Amino acid sequence: MADLIVNGGKPLSGTIRPSGNKNSVLPIFCATLLTDDPVTLHNVPDITDLEKLATFFRSQGSRIDWDRAEGTMRVDHSGFRDALKDATLPQDMRSTVLLYPPLLQRLRRIAVPANSKGCSLGVREIDPHLEILRALGATVAEGDPLVIALPRGFRGARHWCDYMSVTVTENFAMAAALAAGTSTLINAASEPHVQELCAALVAMGARIEGIGTSMLQITGVERLHGATITIGTDYHEIVTFLALGAITGGEVRVERSLPQHFDLIARAFRKLGVVVEHEGDVAIVRRNQSLVIEKPFTSNLLTKIEAAPWPYFSVDLLPLMIALSTRSEGVVHFWNKVYENGFSWTPELAKFGAHVVMSDPHRILVFGRKPMHAAVVDSPYVIRAAIALYMVAASVPGRSVVKNADVIKRAHPRFVENLRSLGAEVEWK
Repeated sequence: MADLIVNGGKPLSGTIRPSGNKNSVLPIFCATLLTDDPVTLHNVPDITDLEKLATFFRSQGSRIDWDRAEGTMRVDHSGFRDALKDATLPQDMRSTVLLYPPLLQRLRRIAVPANSKGCSLGVREIDPHLEILRALGATVAEGDPLVIALPRGFRGARHWCDYMSVTVTENFAMAAALAAGTSTLINAASEPHVQELCAALVAMGARIEGIGTSMLQITGVERLHGATITIGTDYHEIVTFLALGAITGGEVRVERSLPQHFDLIARAFRKLGVVVEHEGDVAIVRRNQSLVIEKPFTSNLLTKIEAAPWPYFSVDLLPLMIALSTRSEGVVHFWNKVYENGFSWTPELAKFGAHVVMSDPHRILVFGRKPMHAAVVDSPYVIRAAIALYMVAASVPGRSVVKNADVIKRAHPRFVENLRSLGAEVEWK
């Protein structure tokens, strides 16, 4: 594991062009398995999870031509094997579950671990995925591993999720695209990356209605064809660099900033005393924001930022707002409605001098603008939490170390290079 060595206390300023969205490219890459025709992807981020999937595909006979410098990838699965070599799926990443529908469509039978290993944020259950697959015609034989079979192909069905799960919705879309008949998913997730997967499937010939809403209706087609698909900008990275500009007192401009998705994000920034401006598709945080926490009109309540499935404020962005709040004047209440361990990393902030009180596993209070100092902190295996710890380190004068921070590379291919372009003194070690 690599550490980030940070010489903080310097304003970060400049212009950033963010990379392609990790949460879009991974399901879209998995969806390319649904056709033997070539698929070309543009704006592909050079991230470790994608490398693991590409290695897996190549081991099964696929041809993957990846020009990392240009950010393009040409995918051809016409040589994919009829049975899995070594029967081993990629490990150590949640996106492996997105392989289930396309592998079933090709192989009609797969074996998967019976118990989810979860992650640092909490248990990631497999049951909702199995429910979707069973609803659409698969069978599941108990045991370890679980054996999932698709004896007659996917069949259209109606399913009502008990939770707006991103990966469950994505698996539904991939399975239903080639199912016989019409499938409907109620309580579907609608995050931008879910919309991008659906748009990619449509480009490959799928028939999908309700993209961006909580109900998807998909009429299955006989086959999907090749397509040229551009991966959208990563809005997590957009917010990351705007927050870094704000917390260090610099001026940061981010191109391709997806202003259509920014209403609630800009409101969360404003609650912490930060104004985000847009000039066309460029988002800007000006120099020396006030960093004063907004007081609600209801005087007996605290300012609150709560995160839940889209179109709520994104739970993945919550750590960035927490970091920013430690340097803002006032008190703010954060509520993570998704992960039971979403705040497990916040005690590390105390090593910088921050004052964070955990009310329960889902809620914390941050008492901002306490005296802060450089520190050595331990990062959990959570991308945005590692970045949040870096943000605080960057805002505090002196030498800090964020240990085990290379989880950041799972989503940010040029993180340190981008930081240095803004004037940061930071390096991997």
